[in-house]
Amino acid sequence: MFRAFYSEVKRATGVDDRFLRESEHADIACTVAFKLAKEKRKKPQEVAEEILEDFEITGDYIGRIEIENGYINFFAGQEFFEDTVNSILDDDFRYGDMKLGGDVLIEHTSANPDGPLHVGHIRNSIIGDTLVRIFRKAGINVKSQYYVNDMGRQSAMAVLGVKKYGLGAGKPDHEVARAYIKINADAESDESINRQVEELMVRYEGGDENAVRDFREVIEKALDGVRETLKKLNVEHDEYIWESEFTRNGYVERIFRMLEEKELLDRNDVFKVNMKKFGYDKDVILRRENGTTLYITRDLAYHLWKNENYGRFINVLGSDHKLIANQLSDLLKALDLKPPEIVFFEFVSLPEGSMSTRKGKFISADELIEKTFQEARKLIEDRNFDEGEKNRVAKAVAIGALRFDFVRVSPEKPMTFDWEKALDFERQTASYIQYTHARACSIMRKAVEAGYVDLDFKYELMDDVERKLLFLLSKFSFNIQKVVESLRPSIFAEYILDIAEKFSDFYHRNPVITENSELRMHRLAIVDATRIVLRNGLELLGIEALERM
Repeated sequence: MFRAFYSEVKRATGVDDRFLRESEHADIACTVAFKLAKEKRKKPQEVAEEILEDFEITGDYIGRIEIENGYINFFAGQEFFEDTVNSILDDDFRYGDMKLGGDVLIEHTSANPDGPLHVGHIRNSIIGDTLVRIFRKAGINVKSQYYVNDMGRQSAMAVLGVKKYGLGAGKPDHEVARAYIKINADAESDESINRQVEELMVRYEGGDENAVRDFREVIEKALDGVRETLKKLNVEHDEYIWESEFTRNGYVERIFRMLEEKELLDRNDVFKVNMKKFGYDKDVILRRENGTTLYITRDLAYHLWKNENYGRFINVLGSDHKLIANQLSDLLKALDLKPPEIVFFEFVSLPEGSMSTRKGKFISADELIEKTFQEARKLIEDRNFDEGEKNRVAKAVAIGALRFDFVRVSPEKPMTFDWEKALDFERQTASYIQYTHARACSIMRKAVEAGYVDLDFKYELMDDVERKLLFLLSKFSFNIQKVVESLRPSIFAEYILDIAEKFSDFYHRNPVITENSELRMHRLAIVDATRIVLRNGLELLGIEALERM
């Protein structure tokens, strides 16, 4: 509804988005008078009054217009609020659905298959998966991919480690990490291991059957464990794309030909590109003397494929990838190809300190999930649930705490995950939002048990607290569109938190199940509308909307 109201204001003013904004003092404020005042050498208030005389209002959602200190302030009217509540109640699960259309590819997580995911990886996964969910709600045909780095030195080292030490009976990604850590320790005193790794990489890229079999077996084992962890976090990928495919399907050779045609490729003992013309100090090596390609080579090929198959493609990457990502983008542009849109994120810290898979110093995502679950389980121990229900609720609360905290902080900001704060039901957390949703569900259950099943919103009964809450509910699809355009899912997390806070204000001020039937039906309609929006919003954040807590 807010988008329709915004469109009415835009038509009435005839200005573009630069001069319309959300405001604390109005539903929408127009600032165009300030620009025109300079040109006309008049006061903004004077210009605003002149502009207002020419407004032609079309539509039914603008209730009143006020001018204050040069700002033209628009306020929504009765029909807007009635349509907002009725649309939410009627659409239910479909509320917020949009039809933006288009095909989008979102690549996220894409961790090296040399061990389990750690806490830095899952920030990538949660940002990426939340974008996927929001894009789908926007009516966009979106596909999510995990790009499997099966050709790097780390993968070869993992294969060699498993070949030497085998795999135990534990979770497969952890077992691969155990072998990887051991072989790296051996390599510090045994130079022959590095030669074996190089030989293995050459054989694999050359398509040697035994090498292909060994790589596939080990990497699939690691990916099995990764998928299990991602499933706990409510994250799924549509496809797993192996980078080795691009050395075998002709895309790498096509990249070499395209670079050669642009006179960018230097073919000698190694294939390289002189990057000084792009502003970099060092050349980019694309093929080594032994004939093997590098990560950026396969990545160029992958993005050639993306260009041919998608109009828009998005990568979620750690900030430590900025240099190679910038080089990739510049080379793609030089080849007249579209570069990816990139969401860079800073890493997550924990009190335990820094992490390194090679040295065996890391906090796995599995450990963090289990720790958060155990702490959530303690918090609900006194609830009147059976053991199975306590475990189910604790799991939902734990995953909610992780997902919300990891996505709420803007990607470019570093973050520290503190499970005590994340699980605090009284703070601005997922637990708080889940509890608010459960409270709305509880009110509706009590109403039904008492036989109060009729809902009837009355504009004339709406007070200022209810107005603020309902106006916020109207912005659901508006905030979805914001995320689609900005690639900042933190916007949506803050929006859902704001709804929970506004509902708490409403709940504490306005008794819902009252003797006055007209007021009761009015407020029950607001409660149910809020319940629906919170549930739909939590789903887009990958968090279970619990009905009892």
